[in-house]
Amino acid sequence: MKTSVTDPCISDVTDPAIISERTLVVKVLRSALQMLGCVVGRNTEVVLHDLTNPQNSILAIANGHVSGRQVGSSVLAGPQNDRGFSAVMQEIQDVSSDEPSVVGGYETLTRSGKKLRSATVVYRDAQGHPFASLCVNSDVSGIEAAQACLAQLLATGAQHENQASEPPDMEYLMTEIIQGAMQQSGTKNGAMNKKAKLEAVRQMQDRGIFIVKGGVEKAAKALGVTRYTIYNYLEEIRQSQTVAKAQTSSRKK
Repeated sequence: MKTSVTDPCISDVTDPAIISERTLVVKVLRSALQMLGCVVGRNTEVVLHDLTNPQNSILAIANGHVSGRQVGSSVLAGPQNDRGFSAVMQEIQDVSSDEPSVVGGYETLTRSGKKLRSATVVYRDAQGHPFASLCVNSDVSGIEAAQACLAQLLATGAQHENQASEPPDMEYLMTEIIQGAMQQSGTKNGAMNKKAKLEAVRQMQDRGIFIVKGGVEKAAKALGVTRYTIYNYLEEIRQSQTVAKAQTSSRKK
């Protein structure tokens, strides 16, 4: 197990009380990550993200070889189908509560296609703004993962340093996310109706592309619309999700 850390970015706020709060929470989460990194198997990755700095969001990571990431990697380099960051995007406008948002027990995929079992906690400051998240990703890709876990538990030899692969650059990541979303929306570029474009934007949003600088512009260019249209799509998606959540809550009563 290898744990890496860096300092949190707090440049998005000026209120000393909020800065102090965020710094303390990140300090506590960093120590929790280091503790977890000492006991989990090599097939389990623990990641601390600074959500205010999406281009270089990873503050600390244990067992980064699971997803091929390292300190300073972008939020876009995370596993596919990450519902934790999808939750961030859905709730980022809601500052009515400072309670952490917990998203657990969902499946994600690494860039190489390995299946992961994931869970995420998103932390908010006293003003209700998401600023950090702690994520756990366990490799459950099959017998090889189980054998690797057992080998790690039974190993008595020297510990091996985890080598994270060189992270892809931002341009590559954004292009990959946009192209994947357009393909999965069911139509090809040039023949996309509004419904298909909305679905593509939703998938891009779920991958976190719109919290990264330049993401809106690149998505707009790929879809052949203006950046204002992208904002309109995002608002339409947000309203639809709000209605769906209200209907779900109503059925549970």
